[in-house]
Amino acid sequence: QVQLVESGGGLVQARGSLRLSCAASGLAFSMYTMGWFRQAPGKEGEFVAAISRSDSATAYADSVKGRFTISRDNAKNTVYLQKNDLKPEDTAVYYCTATGRAAIVPRQVWWDYWGQGTQVTVSS
Repeated sequence: QVQLVESGGGLVQARGSLRLSCAASGLAFSMYTMGWFRQAPGKEGEFVAAISRSDSATAYADSVKGRFTISRDNAKNTVYLQKNDLKPEDTAVYYCTATGRAAIVPRQVWWDYWGQGTQVTVSS
């Protein structure tokens, strides 16, 4: 059974930083492309970032480019999202995702597995 468990969310002031972690189990982690989506209240889910299997390629939404960094540790079956210079509009539930496909596609239907999400609240 595949499980993706996010952690590291919380309340932070604007311009602060947070690092989200996602621990994966039940899958051959190094063979999966990993990603993060988010959903703010009253809005549709939004692609945030993704990283390829071999850590050779990353992709970011324009809204977070230059502020967020995705990384992975295949030895620990964990993917991270370092978030700097946070803004109130970054407030959302953040979801970890995984797909067995090699390509990075910023559409929810592309991704096979989802975590339960972790809340991030940025106060102004």
